[in-house]
Amino acid sequence: MATERLNPYGAFSYMVEFGEPLNGGGHPIQAGFSDVSGLGNEVNYSEYRTGVDAENTVRKIPNTFKIDEITLKRGLIGSTDIFQWITDVRNGAYQPRSVTIVMLDEARNDVLHIVLTNAQPKKWVGPTLAAKGGGEVAMEELHLVAERIDFE
Repeated sequence: MATERLNPYGAFSYMVEFGEPLNGGGHPIQAGFSDVSGLGNEVNYSEYRTGVDAENTVRKIPNTFKIDEITLKRGLIGSTDIFQWITDVRNGAYQPRSVTIVMLDEARNDVLHIVLTNAQPKKWVGPTLAAKGGGEVAMEELHLVAERIDFE
């Protein structure tokens, strides 16, 4: 579904969609986020060389890969869906979800889907509260781990 163009897309127009738990027993989470960070994929390599290799160097053989931890931030809105998800996991429930980050163009059309497979909550961070009378927003963070990241 990725839409190509010469100018890069802005990083300010996107949606985050949480699917239902893959093993059932829940509902999609509705949530808007002000920040998404940590989207990354790393391939690990093994070094290998046989005694009869013509060159005196090792070969790099790809093996496992890992997905970086993804951090989502949003203003605290009173919804407990995200906190309930991590509470359920903490209490022993296995609830992986498909999480899709939908990139939008300036006209708010879908241009790219970044799909996290078997995403699970790792950490929730609550807001920093300070009674100094400022106009700051109370923010919460959700840290996710995933088994795979794909572009669609």
